[in-house]
Amino acid sequence: MQQTHFLAIDLGATSGRVILATLTDEGIELDVVHRFPNRLLEIGGKYYWNIYALYEEILHGLTEAGKRQVKITSIGIDTWGVDFVCVAEDGTLCGLPRAYRDPYTNGAPEHFFEKISRREVYERTGIQIMNFNSLYQLFAQQKEGASALKNADKILFMPDALSYLLTGKQVCEYTILSTAQLLDPRTKLIDGDLLAAAGISADQFPEVVMPGTTIGQLSASIAKQTGLGEIPVIAVAGHDTGSAVAAVPAENERFAYLSSGTWSLMGIELQEPEITDESYAMNYTNEGGVDGTTRFLKNITGMWLLEQCRAAWERNGKSYSYPEIMQMMKQTTPSADLIDPDAAEFAAPTDMPAAIRSWCAANGKAVPANDAAMIRLIFDSLAAKYAEVLGKLQGVAPFAIDTLHVIGGGAQNELLNQMTADACGIPVVAGPSEATALGNVMVQARSAGLVGTLTEMRQYIRKSIETKTYQPTK
Repeated sequence: MQQTHFLAIDLGATSGRVILATLTDEGIELDVVHRFPNRLLEIGGKYYWNIYALYEEILHGLTEAGKRQVKITSIGIDTWGVDFVCVAEDGTLCGLPRAYRDPYTNGAPEHFFEKISRREVYERTGIQIMNFNSLYQLFAQQKEGASALKNADKILFMPDALSYLLTGKQVCEYTILSTAQLLDPRTKLIDGDLLAAAGISADQFPEVVMPGTTIGQLSASIAKQTGLGEIPVIAVAGHDTGSAVAAVPAENERFAYLSSGTWSLMGIELQEPEITDESYAMNYTNEGGVDGTTRFLKNITGMWLLEQCRAAWERNGKSYSYPEIMQMMKQTTPSADLIDPDAAEFAAPTDMPAAIRSWCAANGKAVPANDAAMIRLIFDSLAAKYAEVLGKLQGVAPFAIDTLHVIGGGAQNELLNQMTADACGIPVVAGPSEATALGNVMVQARSAGLVGTLTEMRQYIRKSIETKTYQPTK
């Protein structure tokens, strides 16, 4: 393979990066050329994403990449799911996109189910019922008379909106659409009846495209500004977890994955959606993957708990580094009780440590005595939750699950990985930590004809990265 370069734009709920990837016969190298924060904006009691600031940071990263004076083959963008941007008929954005942590959707699913039942919504979409799903965001915005939605000619999910700003072309990428609770996973088409019940027309969404589709070229002005030229922008697996799962370095199908970051997403890869009485009762989700695969998974609140505790402690003058956190963990005993990481009280509290203490007191659990005990409680509770979810996956998987692959930032958390192996009772293979960027790049590489199947993509990643295996010790 001749040395080939790609740019991956990877946006998470707290930060973003523009990454230069270099592919050779030996493997893949990633170089972060620009890293930037992504912050929620609270305006008038509503929460937004500053898409204009993100666009500006992306342009800065592309310009920095242009200074490297290497030939870039293409660009791909992935982001978190469900959130969207309204675009007016003249092509301008109708303001800032609302953020999924905005509480305006609290209670929205229950009101929507007065139109179409909860069971029918699940059977139509196979998506876990969560109040911030795009379906309920659209429904809530329609009910509050949101001006952005009133003026929307088209609705674009976050990666598609950013690609539109770069190219002027509008598409609806399949994997990001699949998070919205608007897609029939069997036909892979938008469900117009659900949209109609939310007061939205299916015509407001552009053409649905699969990962690997060329969206368009960088606009002439951006090509000149960045020095990159009019190179293609590829629709990768626009949902960050879709990209991450494509990068799982599995040797066979008998694996579960845990995409571990602010959110934890644990699941298995299937060829067809799993929409049954059992999956409905478990409230598990069927999201789209590369090659039309299904990511059958459960969304779990992940390191958000610890991140928000650290933020609260810092406001009070206490700053803990991750090495310090690991040392604090090792000096504490296992928690006497556990919390439910997915409790509604932990979704967006102003003070996470206080929210956890209040939850424990209200539920008859031991209240953590200090910060170290709080950290231990979070880790113990996450490991236990992972074991619970894996057990349910084992009950429905059409194959024996013999390995859990931990990918994303959590792959570097050695203590939690060992706790997870112990709780789950199977080996945990940690890595790559940069799974999302790798999956993004590999879809671009396949679009360029450098690799073929999803299996070949994973083989290439396996030879490019190092993993660490944690064996159960009890």
